[in-house]
Amino acid sequence: MELKGKKILVVGLGKSGHSAALFLRRRGAHVTVSDVRSADSLSKELPALLEEGIAVETGGHGLLTFRRQDLIVVSPGVPLTTPELQQVHSLGMPITGEVELASLFLKTKILAITGSNGKTTTTTLCGEILRAGGLVTQVGGNIGLPVIDLVETPENLSANAGDAWSVLEVSSFQLETVQTFRPNIAVILNITPDHLDRHGTFENYALAKERIFAAQTAEDFLVLNGDDPRVQQAASRARSQVYWFSRTKLVRQGASVVNGAIAFRANEQSSFEPIVSVSAIPLKGDHNIENVLAAVCAARLAGVSAAAIAGAVRTFRAVEHRLEFVADINGVHYYNDSKATNVDATLKALASFPGGIHLILGGKDKNSDYTLLRPLLEERVKAAYTIGAAADKIEREIAGAARIVRARTLANAIDAAALAAVEGDIVLLAPACASFDQFESYEHRGRVFKELVLARLFADSSVPAHAEGN
Repeated sequence: MELKGKKILVVGLGKSGHSAALFLRRRGAHVTVSDVRSADSLSKELPALLEEGIAVETGGHGLLTFRRQDLIVVSPGVPLTTPELQQVHSLGMPITGEVELASLFLKTKILAITGSNGKTTTTTLCGEILRAGGLVTQVGGNIGLPVIDLVETPENLSANAGDAWSVLEVSSFQLETVQTFRPNIAVILNITPDHLDRHGTFENYALAKERIFAAQTAEDFLVLNGDDPRVQQAASRARSQVYWFSRTKLVRQGASVVNGAIAFRANEQSSFEPIVSVSAIPLKGDHNIENVLAAVCAARLAGVSAAAIAGAVRTFRAVEHRLEFVADINGVHYYNDSKATNVDATLKALASFPGGIHLILGGKDKNSDYTLLRPLLEERVKAAYTIGAAADKIEREIAGAARIVRARTLANAIDAAALAAVEGDIVLLAPACASFDQFESYEHRGRVFKELVLARLFADSSVPAHAEGN
């Protein structure tokens, strides 16, 4: 794509939008950025853009700004239903996203991973496995560096970039705008209801996930979850070579649990090759066995040896904010699963512990159905502590399944849970909601949780609770 001299609008000044604007300007484009937030709220982002000669529009989108462009690059956080985008789309204006833009300049091979849950853990693990196998590897996307930043790394600029790998976590928001994005290996971990406030229906959301393999060919690989009914449907639409992973059954080709070990076979004619014992996986929960199965399958398709995979899996540790152990205070274990931003993720977190759970729930609702939590709440949860904007809805939908404490804030929830918990109990932050009502991000929410818990660990005396029971 020739960028020099083109008039390009970047909509949304999130992390990837900021990087995209700088990338485009450095390649000679005339760049404008438009964001609905005020200049004051963007004070950290603006100086670098203005210094590069990038025009900035804040406090709303001007329709004339949108019409005076050769190309519009949309940040993942900006819905395509934004009125200005819909109007210029109807006029035939080209609209793309940061992942699609970056993929036009990536020279490396691509391993892309999506799913409702487990993306970050699996992406991080795949990166470590490929490096352990001696492959030049960079990791980014929806975690770490935006994909556009990976274009300018030594790995991508090297003369041997074609032998290197970019391991990318990609979300449904990012996949909405891909057209030619073509991973050599694509992975769909699972598809369960999420982001319905953005996509409208579960099927729309699922179809956005499936765009990860839309441009693949018969030379490429698609790794699918054989235990997920909606993911299984994707196989009929694939033009690439389909491999499977399953925790519950033997797959035709791909990864399964065989005699207590993660094992891989290349096709129906070959036998299963043991890779690593399930007992050696240092992550809690059946969902993390599935994540390892997916990573093993993808890594073997990338050519990594069984020995290298096993070594990387054995030494892997939980990613921050994903069932992350924080502290043991008087025999009560505190876990940070702030990345559990949907109901299915919270169910997986609850299933990782046998009982005695004090669960912190709430945040910004994503049109979720919290009644799905009721069976595990009844079975394993001593009390649910609600916080944030979704508290009223959550309390209505889980009423009677567990004792409910209206905590309002994360600090109050931790105080109340610490007061009620006894030795052997679990205090678990697995909110089933987005974080944007009270926090900047799920990472911010998780860091605050850890800071509050560690403050209790080092405090001379316990902090009184300020929550309200009902």
